[in-house]
Amino acid sequence: MPKDRIILLSDCQSFYASVEKAAHPEYKDRPVAVGDPTRMNGIVLAACPIAKAYGVTTASRVGEALTKCPELVVIRPRMSTYIKVSLLISEIYHNYTDLVEAYSIDEQFLDVTGSLSFFGGDLQEIIHSIQQHVMLSTGVWTRVGIGPTKILAKMANNFAKKREGGIFRLDYDNLDKELWPLPVNEMFMVAGRMTKNFYRMGIITIGDIARMELGEFKQRMRTTMGKQSDIQAEYYWQTARGIDPSPVVTGIRHQIKSVGHGKALRWNLYTRLPEIEVVLLELVIEVCQRARKYRYMGATVSIAVSETDGDKSNSYSRQMTLPEPSSLTHEVAAAAYRLFVDNWTGMPISRLAISISHLTDDSVMQLTLFDDRIRTYNRERAIDHIKTRYGSRALIRASSLLESGVALERAEQIGGHYK
Repeated sequence: MPKDRIILLSDCQSFYASVEKAAHPEYKDRPVAVGDPTRMNGIVLAACPIAKAYGVTTASRVGEALTKCPELVVIRPRMSTYIKVSLLISEIYHNYTDLVEAYSIDEQFLDVTGSLSFFGGDLQEIIHSIQQHVMLSTGVWTRVGIGPTKILAKMANNFAKKREGGIFRLDYDNLDKELWPLPVNEMFMVAGRMTKNFYRMGIITIGDIARMELGEFKQRMRTTMGKQSDIQAEYYWQTARGIDPSPVVTGIRHQIKSVGHGKALRWNLYTRLPEIEVVLLELVIEVCQRARKYRYMGATVSIAVSETDGDKSNSYSRQMTLPEPSSLTHEVAAAAYRLFVDNWTGMPISRLAISISHLTDDSVMQLTLFDDRIRTYNRERAIDHIKTRYGSRALIRASSLLESGVALERAEQIGGHYK
């Protein structure tokens, strides 16, 4: 990618909490966090800057947050509202460039290279205009990282979060001064395990990677992680040097590789197979419905299970290949049930997830002698249509009305959180 590209990564500060403070002006000067106020063991999804000053952090427990900040206002999340605000912000960005790519619900890339001259050529003025436009429209403050590539814009955003004006630029001429002295764990996509691997190689800072020749870095990676690490080595080496050929593109960035759903469970309620089977079936129904929406069938069914008895914990995942690719509920459910029964240790279940992968187009399917698969698909698609039009509660299996069912609860949620 040419060095003269101008790419922004615009990030919404404390997004969920900012939306709630905008909706509740009475909380303007109070510490606010988003979470379930009825569940002290639930997690904080977002905290405003005032709350963070008290030590309230994202992913901390609600009860712990209230201990640190007794005046904390905990507001139940409204995911549908956050999605609407995110889409509104995306529309605002499109006023400045047609190249807008969503990275997450609160982060979006903008390529303003082509539109810079239209706005007078003053990049700082454009960014200030974007920030004020979003703030006045939504009450959300944005921080903007600038770079010639997406990876540099993303890492520049980390600097922007610490600047009063919320703007920072990383270019090839200031990497050695600004980025390379940072600890290696602050490099994009480097988590705890990878940090330990780098430490074992004697790599402490981002610059330690960037100053090496690629061949030398690959050799160090192979010594520590094996021959299969060459792709990772090239990725981290390019990241340290700010190399990223990927353009800012609108729409879906990649083809779906799998379709899945999972659910965290109150382990003391899921100790017997009949209760667990209800949730397993509900998850399969959601997975198959979503696969049919995108016109996919899956050849492989996978389950992921977490078990606990309060003292010991255990997690595992298993998969099996279906005789024919499918997104029919009864076929996927039979495979998922078999995988679970064959591998369950008998401990209570704290989390259960189902997915199908190795996806193929469902416009062509294998017929069988004993089942009318086309008729079954048509029936399930008719059910999908009713649920899409009238809501997922419009048609529900009787088993979901049992105490162990979670389908009704999930119908009120988006991504595991309340709408």
